[in-house]
Parts: sequence; C-alpha cells; structure tokens
Amino acid sequence: MSDTPTPAPSPESLAAAARLGMPPLPTDLPTGPPDGQGWRRFITPPGFVEHNGPLWFRRDEQGMVMGLRVDARHVNPMGNLHGGMMSTFADMLLPIAANSQGPLKGRFLPTVSLQIDFLAGVRLGAWIEGRAQVLRVTRSMVFMQGLVGVDGEPVARVSGVFKIGPEFKSRPPAPDAT
Repeated sequence: MSDTPTPAPSPESLAAAARLGMPPLPTDLPTGPPDGQGWRRFITPPGFVEHNGPLWFRRDEQGMVMGLRVDARHVNPMGNLHGGMMSTFADMLLPIAANSQGPLKGRFLPTVSLQIDFLAGVRLGAWIEGRAQVLRVTRSMVFMQGLVGVDGEPVARVSGVFKIGPEFKSRPPAPDAT
C-alpha cells in the first residue's frame, strides 16, 4: 500500500466544499498507526485495497487486530469516515482474520454477504481497530462476526459469509502468526 499522503484536493473539489459550507479539512493530522504497539503494514497486490489503505495489523493475546488511520480520502462531506470505506475495512477484516488462523490459512475467501451496523461516526484523523472471529466453517462457507472501534468504543458491528475459495498459489496476502 502506498505511503504517499492523500493528494491535495483539486480546485474544483475545494469549490464544491465551499458551496456546501464545509470547513477546510485539517492538514496537521496524525498518519500511520499508534507508536509502540507493534503495528505492521498489511501488504496487498496492486488494486482497490492498495489505493484505499494503508491497512495495518498486529497480533496480541486475543488474536489478530486490523487498523486504519482515517485520512481525507476516507471521509464523507461531513468529515466522518465514509460508510463505503467502513465497508471496505470490514470486508478486509473478516476474511483476513479467518485466513490468519487454522485450516483457512492460505485460502481465498470471496464475500458472499456482508452486514454492517454503523454505531457511531468516526472523525477524520481517528485510528480504527477491528477484531473478528470465525463463528462456523462448513464444507464451502465461513461465517464470521467482528467489531470495529475507536479508543475502545465500538463504532461498527460487522458480520459476513465468505466462500471457501482456492488456495493461493504462493504465500497468502495475510498477516503471519509471527
């Protein structure tokens, strides 16, 4: 994922923001994960997730945690995390958590169904963290749930069903246990 900052807004988008009465977005916000917690970048092949990240992960005694720093490209006109970006985060969190453990490691897990309950807004500059758990694995499907939070407070409840796809030809793009 790119470490390049969000591109500066175009004159046209600044004019549109002014017409809507939106204040300018701050430029002195934190970037990247919180220091000292062992976060590592989640590396994906080029494409949608690379463009919309970067995503971060770490492991603790409870398992894998995924994180994202909300920057200007992730927010709606009110300066809150866009629902589409929260959906993208959830759609990565659930299968990556499944893929980082047990018999699902190394499998492609395409989304069959994804549900999100938005519990609270997330402001520009916030650090979000998500945890997920496998509820059930059948011969062809994985059922999961998770919570996304900011500063220990839940902001989204997510659940999904994923098809158990083929094995990746090489090391899967998922966090290692180390």
